[in-house]
Amino acid sequence: MSKVPRKYKFVDLSDYGRFVARWIAAALTNTSVTPIQVTTSFIVSGLLAIICIIYGYNFAAAFFLILKSILDAADGELSRMKNMPSYIGRYYDSIADIILNFLFLLTLCIIHNQSYFYFILAFVGVQLQGTLYNYYYVILRNSVEGDTTSRIIEDKAPKAMAGESQERVDLYFKVFNFLYKAFDKSIYYFDKAAFHGKSFPKWFMTCVSMLGLGSQLLIMSVMLVFGIGQYIIPFFIFYSLMIVVLIGIRRLLL
Repeated sequence: MSKVPRKYKFVDLSDYGRFVARWIAAALTNTSVTPIQVTTSFIVSGLLAIICIIYGYNFAAAFFLILKSILDAADGELSRMKNMPSYIGRYYDSIADIILNFLFLLTLCIIHNQSYFYFILAFVGVQLQGTLYNYYYVILRNSVEGDTTSRIIEDKAPKAMAGESQERVDLYFKVFNFLYKAFDKSIYYFDKAAFHGKSFPKWFMTCVSMLGLGSQLLIMSVMLVFGIGQYIIPFFIFYSLMIVVLIGIRRLLL
């Protein structure tokens, strides 16, 4: 199930695993497996990728990174197929993503004996890239009556959905807000006007999708397979220039 109406769908380069994710979700629809359990499975896949990186099993690491990306899409698909929207699931997913991103890059930093300063720059860059993608995508979804589980500005805990505990929603929101607030506020500051603009053209969203988490994991996987994992951190530092380019295009042309 798409997050936007069919007429607004674009080629999402970060979403290459959607077909498999839908197949997995469809297979689990009539089972007792929950979307949160699927999210937990992608955490396991991410941790297995880290273990493989540590021991130099680069092909296996690439496999688990891609599997993590697919399962990251499958939890949302299962949520929609089972009609089980959840703020807890949404925050749990995002919290897991940022922690795993931190661990991926930290692992690469340590095994390649690289600068912790560059590691921090790469981590901040990766998070700002993903935040820009999510920012524009959420704006698009809200402007065309698409999925509304995610919000443009996460300024306060939402009201718990049916079957959720408000106390748990509040707790997950606090953790989410602590981890993401600086990145969200930064992107919003650099392009406040996007919030009030029209829906973005498909070609622009396709370009933005190059910064999505799925794209980032694919790039890491390819670099690991080709034995150039030591360049992942420098690559993502310079790849962050895409943020400036895309914000510039949005402000000047759209």
